[in-house]
Amino acid sequence: MTFQPITHLRHVDLAVPDFETQRAFYGTTWGLTEVAGDSGLAFFAAEGSPEQYVVRIRKDERKRMDLVAFGAVSPEAVDELAVRLGRAGVQLVHEPRALDTPGGGYGIRFFDPDGRVVEVSADVAVRDHRKIEEREAIPVRLSHCVVNSQDPEGLRDFYIEHLGFRLTDTLYSTHMGDLMYFLRCSPLHHSFAIARGPHVSLHHASFEMRGVEEYMRGTGRALRAGTRLTWGPGRHLAGDNTFSYFHDPHGNTVEYTTELAVLEEDLWHPGRHDVDDPVTQDQWGTADPMSESVAKEQFNDPDVLFEAPPV
Repeated sequence: MTFQPITHLRHVDLAVPDFETQRAFYGTTWGLTEVAGDSGLAFFAAEGSPEQYVVRIRKDERKRMDLVAFGAVSPEAVDELAVRLGRAGVQLVHEPRALDTPGGGYGIRFFDPDGRVVEVSADVAVRDHRKIEEREAIPVRLSHCVVNSQDPEGLRDFYIEHLGFRLTDTLYSTHMGDLMYFLRCSPLHHSFAIARGPHVSLHHASFEMRGVEEYMRGTGRALRAGTRLTWGPGRHLAGDNTFSYFHDPHGNTVEYTTELAVLEEDLWHPGRHDVDDPVTQDQWGTADPMSESVAKEQFNDPDVLFEAPPV
C-alpha cells in the first residue's frame, strides 16, 4: 500500500526585515487574526479554519520563506516518515519531537531537494473557529501553496515518492515544456504545486474565501488599501478556482481564491493544459493575458536554502 502520511496544508512561515509593516498587512488588509506572538514573531489564524495558525511572520534581516508545514495522519506516520527520509538520505532539520508552537503537536522538519524547510506534524490542537458569514470578506482557510523550482520534475517526484502526494494536473507550453505541477494530498484539486522558475522561492500562498461574492469583496478591500494587484480577477481552468494575486509589502505573492475543485479521486486522470490557450489561464477572460511580465511577478526573490530558521 502506498505510504500517504499527509492530510492537508497547515501553514506558511515568512521572515521579513520590516516586521511591523508585514504584521499590519496580514492582520488588517488581508483579514487574518493575530492569535499569538513574541518579540519579532507573530502567528495569524484564519477565522474559518481549525488550524492554530495559517501564516507566521518572523523578523529577520533577510527576507525568506522559513518553511511550509503539512498535517500528518498520526504521530506514528511522522515517525515512519522520519525513518523513510533517513533511508533515502534526506537531511533532517530535527528528528520527530514535541513542537513548542501554538497548538503543540508532534512533528519533524527536513530539507526538500531544493533546500527549503518542510514541517510535517500530527496531534496539533484544534483551534476554536467559526462559520464565515455571507459577505464577510476574510479568508476561511489557507488553500494552497505554490513554490518555484529550477528542477520541478525532481521536486515533483520527491513529494510524490516520500510524502505521498498525487499528481492532479500539469500546465505546459509547446515552446517551454512543463511549467507547473499540481499536487494533491486529499480530494481537493491541489494543496501544493511546483512551478518552473529561475530560482528557488515562494511562488504564492493562496487563501480560500467563502464564495465568489466574498472573494470579490476581499479583492476590492485589498485594492482600496493600495495593495498591488499583479493578476486577476479571473478563473483558472486547472482547479476551476478564482484568482486575484497581490503582493504583500515584501513582494511575496498572496492570492484570494474560492471554489477550488473537489475531485472523485478514483475516477480522476491527470490532465495537461496548454498555457498558450487563454482559457487555461482565465476562463472568464477578465484578467490580463498571461505574459512574461505577468509570470515574473511570481518569481519572487531567491530564497535562503539549506539553512533552518531559528524558530
